[in-house]
Amino acid sequence: MWRDTVLVAGKDLRIELRSRVVMHQVVPVGVLVLVLFAFALGPDRAPMAKAAPGLFWVAVLFASVLAVQRSFAVEASDGARDGLRLSGLDPAGVFLGKSAAVAVQLVVLEVVLTAGVVVLYGSHIRSYGSIIVAGLAGTAGLAAAGTLYGALAAGLRVRETLLPFLFLPVAAPVLLAGTRAWQVALGTAGNVGNVGSAGDPWVRLLLVFAAVYLALGVVIFGPLQEAS
Repeated sequence: MWRDTVLVAGKDLRIELRSRVVMHQVVPVGVLVLVLFAFALGPDRAPMAKAAPGLFWVAVLFASVLAVQRSFAVEASDGARDGLRLSGLDPAGVFLGKSAAVAVQLVVLEVVLTAGVVVLYGSHIRSYGSIIVAGLAGTAGLAAAGTLYGALAAGLRVRETLLPFLFLPVAAPVLLAGTRAWQVALGTAGNVGNVGSAGDPWVRLLLVFAAVYLALGVVIFGPLQEAS
């Protein structure tokens, strides 16, 4: 399973490196969301800094839809999806590999968006550790859930419009917990005392969400792949 995970992740990442869709489409969409909200909130930095955690995760959420759609769109032509099914690769390895490739792309996006939050919104990071842990946990959850629902919608003609309806409501816990964890780490959650202890419950929620969807994907990705 782990060998197949590396093979599939390497395949997807090589495709993205050659096409540069992440740099030309996904990252600009995320940055554009931050810029548009900056214009909407006005020149006052106070409300922008307060809203920065939520806007960050909204941008990541919308960009993750594009990354997942791209992950399955490259296999929609020339029988690539059938070839992947007939290759003998472990379905769990395929799921983990595609999730890992999406997660790497989201991490690149999040690094850019974090810099954008600091520059555009005047936010100050109080706990880099909390930011990193919350970001990685949320990314793993979004990548796993997105890959699972991407496989569910992959065989349908309306997959481009169906995926957001399936994925976005399910990803609401990541949006909520990620926003709260970032509010604590950026010091915009009021009087929270110790940064680490105040953000820990939300980080744990992100970790549980990621664990549930990773386990679910390992178990049911094979049947979903056959059905699509």
